[in-house]
Amino acid sequence: MKLKKPTCEQIMDLLPGPFVVIAPDYTIVGANLQYTELYGENDVIGQKCHKISHHSDVPCSQNGEICPLEEVFAKRETTEVMHIHYDKNGKQEYVQLKAMPIIDDDGELRYMGELIHPVDNYEETGALLVGRSRSMLRMISLLQRVAPTKSNVLLLGESGVGKECVAQYIHQYSPHAKGPFVVIDCGNLGENLIESELFGYEKGAFTGANVRKPGLFEAANGGSLFIDEIGELPLSLQTKLLRVLETGTLRRVGGTDYIKVNVRIIAATHRKLKKMIEEGSFRQDLYYRLAAFPINIPSLRERKDDIFLLAQHFLSQFEDGHQYLPLSAEVIEKLMDYDYPGNVRELRNILERAVILAAGSMITPEHIVIERDEEPDMVQEDVPPEESLEVEKLLVRRRSRLNTDQVLQALRKAGGHRKKAAQLLGVSERTFYRYIQRIKS
Repeated sequence: MKLKKPTCEQIMDLLPGPFVVIAPDYTIVGANLQYTELYGENDVIGQKCHKISHHSDVPCSQNGEICPLEEVFAKRETTEVMHIHYDKNGKQEYVQLKAMPIIDDDGELRYMGELIHPVDNYEETGALLVGRSRSMLRMISLLQRVAPTKSNVLLLGESGVGKECVAQYIHQYSPHAKGPFVVIDCGNLGENLIESELFGYEKGAFTGANVRKPGLFEAANGGSLFIDEIGELPLSLQTKLLRVLETGTLRRVGGTDYIKVNVRIIAATHRKLKKMIEEGSFRQDLYYRLAAFPINIPSLRERKDDIFLLAQHFLSQFEDGHQYLPLSAEVIEKLMDYDYPGNVRELRNILERAVILAAGSMITPEHIVIERDEEPDMVQEDVPPEESLEVEKLLVRRRSRLNTDQVLQALRKAGGHRKKAAQLLGVSERTFYRYIQRIKS
């Protein structure tokens, strides 16, 4: 009895996940049951892949993402990328795509096969890089290319743009993902402390070195070391860092033996390193070692379309923050009408301030307190005269017990800054915090 060969459809249904076959013109020509159930029941055949998975009328490359179909047909080899897809119900999911060339008997590349693997920890992963603006997608496209490699990466951008989140993203999708992710901020440490933190020290290396201490390079062995504000690294330590990058070995402070380490370096700075090279404050050879793959992180004013998503994300992170969602159109409009010199960090502070001022009620435009250089008294215009007078009274006489109105008036007067509000009321910051907790409870 002659055995009947299985059909392509039967073989595709055996694959461990949604699988789709796509023609060069983005048309879906085949799909397994898992794909059709996830993305569109039985009507996916004959439709454009970007329409089904991205709900977009144009290919994903035109929206700033890497198009696996275009990559496969350009390189004739398998490629892997990370995307955000939408299922048939419009639910957003983070997926890893493995795209493979399908070649006929004559050696011609005819189709692309794409295996889709949903990322289980989407909430955690998505929190790293929030946003779907064109500039954000362009950056993510570059990250998807460099993350799977072992290249050093240099992150460039203004303060507050989220360099550490980008560094974590690179680490999470790198060959070092199972290793540690270690951070050092050169901007907050003196020269001696940076050296001992990075490279460690031997017992007796200096006064107070009573025990041997491995450095952060050793702590990050097998993983990634994120060196923030690399532009603050003193020249003497730049030389030592360069040696580690060139040889893969280091010597602890006060030590004589060289220690081998396997660490991927992700560096970041808001400084203009090329200008520092011209001035002689940054080594050119170190720059080229670090900048094997430089990435510019867009400022928030360059991706204002992401403000709404970021606001939702930050509010969901705050304790009981979900009660303030959804934000009104008036609040969103006020958030959009600002350039955020402090970038994403400043947006988060503004929203945290708004939650304190709202005190459990709906967030209104009056709760969105924005610091502007030309308006040092940033909330004075929003405070009714009688409330302002009440706060002024609090400056000269401290009451034995504060009520909710007085606490909130002081917060508005201080632009949401707890320390300043506490000073206005003549109480300690800790006491003031207890009042805030009592109001929120």
